[in-house]
Amino acid sequence: MKTKVIPEQATAEGVDTKVSNKTDKKHKHTQLKWLIGSTIFFLLLNGLAWKSTPFCDFYQKWVYPLWAQTYGRVTSLLPFSFGELLIALAVFGLPISLLVMIVLLIIKKGRRGKVAKVFGFIYGWILVFILGTETLNCFVLYHTSTFEKLNDISTEEHTHEELEALGYRIIAQINVLAKQVERDEEGRFVLTSDADDTARAAIEGLEDEFVNFGGYEVHPKPIFCSFFMSQMDLMGIYFPFSMEANYNTDMYKAKLPDTICHELAHTKGFMREEEANFIAFVACDRCDDVEYRYSGYLSALTYVRNEIFEYCDNDMMCEFDNAICDEVWADIDGNRAYWESVEEAEDTVFESESVSEVSEKAMETSLHANGVEDGLESYGRMVDLMLNYYGEHKFVGEE
Repeated sequence: MKTKVIPEQATAEGVDTKVSNKTDKKHKHTQLKWLIGSTIFFLLLNGLAWKSTPFCDFYQKWVYPLWAQTYGRVTSLLPFSFGELLIALAVFGLPISLLVMIVLLIIKKGRRGKVAKVFGFIYGWILVFILGTETLNCFVLYHTSTFEKLNDISTEEHTHEELEALGYRIIAQINVLAKQVERDEEGRFVLTSDADDTARAAIEGLEDEFVNFGGYEVHPKPIFCSFFMSQMDLMGIYFPFSMEANYNTDMYKAKLPDTICHELAHTKGFMREEEANFIAFVACDRCDDVEYRYSGYLSALTYVRNEIFEYCDNDMMCEFDNAICDEVWADIDGNRAYWESVEEAEDTVFESESVSEVSEKAMETSLHANGVEDGLESYGRMVDLMLNYYGEHKFVGEE
């Protein structure tokens, strides 16, 4: 019998290969456990949020601010919207990565399993990142106690007469402010204030009265693709996966300060749209900058006017509108004209009407999924907050 002599080097290489394969399998097994474990953890956290309001209140007050102090502080250092960049990478990178995976599966015949596992883990961790950041920075916060309960604000119902009285109080304030802001040759609002420090200071100024304010204020970011944002009927957006308050730079500028404060309200852990609307108004009203104050009242007037016009007759409509000064109407018309120009825009990559419909359905679905039964109509519920709060408080400058 002949015995084949195997060189020592070949034996060592074989052992190294086996050890390497064993280590690789162990690493993948550990990674898979972390992937599955993380997914289960975030799903359980969502389940707990739906079941326990006290847990969500604790989370909003003590845990969520940690992310703003750390992750939000880091993303604020970037001079551009990190969230917009991530979306762009997803839109363009995902199709390219799928193409690369298909090509590798074709040419790497002996290593198809490894290729599939690598890409599987990449996509898996991306999904976990989205689920995790959405859960920690958004989903849980939809189930906190209401802003009224957290701040001991009344929740009683009000009469039409009280609503109309609030409307005329707003008109009295905005008519004065309308004559104090800068205007162009067409009589329309011109924004001269900054869109960062003033907005952050306005939100920071609410710390002494309302809960869960204070701490680090993230820097609001402009969106590069603002026209596409306009096509989606969006003036601002909060990205949970980057903890950024983003705003549309193309929108009618009289609406911009209030919009930025609205998105900053989300970064303080208030996800409900009516609450962010109310917070934005209070922040603008108490701001030293007249342009911010005017923007807040312009937004509030829109919501209150819509509520009144839901039930009043034509005579009441005319009487209410006649009380609004020409300068305010110039901005109402200017804002309307801007959105009409977006709808009528030609030679665009995507048709505005189609983009708007998709965006509206997506937002409606998202709100319903987070327990907001009335969906987009919830924005208008800020009027109820205003009625209850300003029944006992005065506007800044109101006698």
